[in-house]
Amino acid sequence: MPIPIPYRQVADLVLLLHLGFVLFAVLGGLLALRWPRLLWIHIPAVIWAAAVEFFGWICPLTPLENWLRSRAGGGSYPGDFIAHYMVPILYPEGLTREVQIALGFFVLLINIIIYGWIYRRRPGNSAR
Repeated sequence: MPIPIPYRQVADLVLLLHLGFVLFAVLGGLLALRWPRLLWIHIPAVIWAAAVEFFGWICPLTPLENWLRSRAGGGSYPGDFIAHYMVPILYPEGLTREVQIALGFFVLLINIIIYGWIYRRRPGNSAR
């Protein structure tokens, strides 16, 4: 007898993972203040998050979540994670290409500020 897969719960888990990734990409540099080795994970995450926004890609987690929700008998949503979950909170009118590019620049700007702060705090750096 096959084991039933809890598709809705797995979809919710993917959603939480997706949200965690977005938060890590935007603010993960703050964790690098405490754990500098995280930079090697965080920098690629920032590059990916910004590229997704700049090029209008859809993160692979979005179709996975939609597929899981469809398998659970629920509906999927059009667009991507940012458009579906984040933009309605920040920009109720919807996602435009200009807003998406602005979000990409926001991710980069936040992290440039954080990394500048990290750089200035490094021991032996005379830029304090």
